[in-house]
Amino acid sequence: MKKTLTCLALALLLAGCMGGPVGNTAVPEPAQSVELSKYLGRWYELARYEASFQKGCEAVTADYSLNADGTIKVLNTCRQDAVDGPEKSATGEAYVVEGTNNAKLRVSFFWPFYGNYWVLDRADDYSWAIVGEPSGKYLWILGREAQASAEQMAQHTARVKALGYNTALLRITKH
Repeated sequence: MKKTLTCLALALLLAGCMGGPVGNTAVPEPAQSVELSKYLGRWYELARYEASFQKGCEAVTADYSLNADGTIKVLNTCRQDAVDGPEKSATGEAYVVEGTNNAKLRVSFFWPFYGNYWVLDRADDYSWAIVGEPSGKYLWILGREAQASAEQMAQHTARVKALGYNTALLRITKH
């Protein structure tokens, strides 16, 4: 059983490393610091770069809460293939990378493998955030509300473009 899980973890890691086109060859450093107490809570995925581990996901949410040891509990949930499809979820743990003003985290959904999670930009009131990582293959636009107006999405898309990302790779998430 342990060998099977290790092989599965390696397969998932390799799939993540080799999957998807690079949407930004020069990922910028996060634009501002993150106050964790304001970042915690529920986020709705508004758009993303499609990734194999999210294939067909709609109605995507991410819930962040503080664990007693100071790490962050991450609960990602989606509906498979439709907003009313079967629910899938994954629970992970994250920690803040020292010296990054809380804007860079390392997240694990399958120990001992960790991925990068960078809050590249956010609203002053934490109503939206743009999240990526250094390879430029993954990108998420998150909001505190499940729906964003056309004007808000245009602003988010413009900011993503200004950060150097290929906006043609964005996939809008249905809620």
